[in-house]
Amino acid sequence: MSDWLAAIILGLVEGLTEFIPVSSTGHMLLLGHFMGFESAGKTFEIVIQLGALLAIVSVYFKKLWTLATRWPFDAEARRFLIGLLVAFAPAVVIGFLAYDFIKTVLFETPQVVCVALIVGGVILLLLDRMDKKPRWLDAEAYPMRIYFLIGLFQCLAMIPGVSRSGATIAGGLLLKTNKRSAAEFSFFLALPTMGAAVAYDLLKNHKTLDFSDIGLIVVGFVVAFISALAVVRFLLDFVSKRGFGVFAWWRIVVGVVGLALLQAGF
Repeated sequence: MSDWLAAIILGLVEGLTEFIPVSSTGHMLLLGHFMGFESAGKTFEIVIQLGALLAIVSVYFKKLWTLATRWPFDAEARRFLIGLLVAFAPAVVIGFLAYDFIKTVLFETPQVVCVALIVGGVILLLLDRMDKKPRWLDAEAYPMRIYFLIGLFQCLAMIPGVSRSGATIAGGLLLKTNKRSAAEFSFFLALPTMGAAVAYDLLKNHKTLDFSDIGLIVVGFVVAFISALAVVRFLLDFVSKRGFGVFAWWRIVVGVVGLALLQAGF
């Protein structure tokens, strides 16, 4: 497989999976393993995440601009920003303390990814079928304890294959949020979480970053942006009407196939 085709596939997968509960990291690690693609210093893999992040910024630009300009004068905007920081805080602490273990052990073990995909898929199926009346319907008005607890759930996604969006959405559903607001809050929480993760990766790997294949990086970035943009625009309506079943089954299938291929020596 040519590097150009690999860049397009990986960019597409990053964009399509970053904000749905199937684990973009898990998919990227498995694809990279089976395609034999790995950029120097993980430059490609790090940068294309910025393409997906840009999709969130573009879709929610008006809302983000309002928050950025009104928080000193608007109590509701200020409260939501504080809620985001409260939800983000656990990932900062645990991510900093466990970074080396996550990157050198968990990220280098494809079997962990496959098992996490399967287990997460089963959990999503169970949550999707729970007959609970949601109590919290507005992502901007959750109690502070809900923000914090969702932030703790997000930390589970440091295990590759769990899914950041999957962990936050599952946590929200367990805490009696509705599906739409749980997915929307997952989008907002992605901004500080992904931004910090990418920045930290760049800092830790700055000596090994290699932009010699800038064309491949640009292609992956653009494809990730476009595909993530499509996902963000349709996901909230989709999950409101159909739930997370299709994503749960996809996780299970990918995890089982991945384990089978690894067992077969690929």
